[in-house]
Amino acid sequence: MTQHDFDDEEDGFPEWADRIKANVAGEVRRRRKGRGWSAQDLADRCERLGHPIPRNVIANMESGRRTNLPLVDVMVLAAALETYPVCLIFPVGYVDQTQELPFQDLVPTWDALRRFTGEEEVSTHDAGLVPRFEHHVRLVRTALACLEEEGQARFATKTATGRAQREEAERKQAEYADRAITTKYQLRSLRRKIRDGGATPPDLPPALHDVDPPETDTNPHPEERL
Repeated sequence: MTQHDFDDEEDGFPEWADRIKANVAGEVRRRRKGRGWSAQDLADRCERLGHPIPRNVIANMESGRRTNLPLVDVMVLAAALETYPVCLIFPVGYVDQTQELPFQDLVPTWDALRRFTGEEEVSTHDAGLVPRFEHHVRLVRTALACLEEEGQARFATKTATGRAQREEAERKQAEYADRAITTKYQLRSLRRKIRDGGATPPDLPPALHDVDPPETDTNPHPEERL
């Protein structure tokens, strides 16, 4: 990273901001033209999404005449173009290098995107609950897969035509049932940790409705204590 004196901040910051705006403008224009849309077509789609961005605003943005670019506009433009906001900010493959922050050297756009999304960990950055939510997704997938395999093994047990075949199916059924139980306990523990931190864990699919323990009323009504 190249360090600059504080006196350079006034000149350096707009250069970085202009570069990011140019990234978005160029990618919006490329994607819009690739779909054969006019600026009015894109404006119409933004309006249907509930956040109007007039045609002249889009035209001014693409030509570099627009001085500001709100984050909400980037989000809606990305949705209208059926892509992700980060793909407009860091157009991998179409912009070779970009800046992540003011006064920093140019870096490969791919590296900037991966740090922006958290795919590339930075030791000094706090990822919040993202790692736990990613772990939650993996556990849910594992639990569902085990339940599916257990169901198939149960069916194989019922339809087995011989003792050896039935015993093998029963072994697999027990194995996958144990894996499912273990994974459910891991999920329950993880969800408890998320709640203990004051956050709300992701929703569970119906097949895993028994992961969360039933809520207990610690102060029941007098008649309920009888």
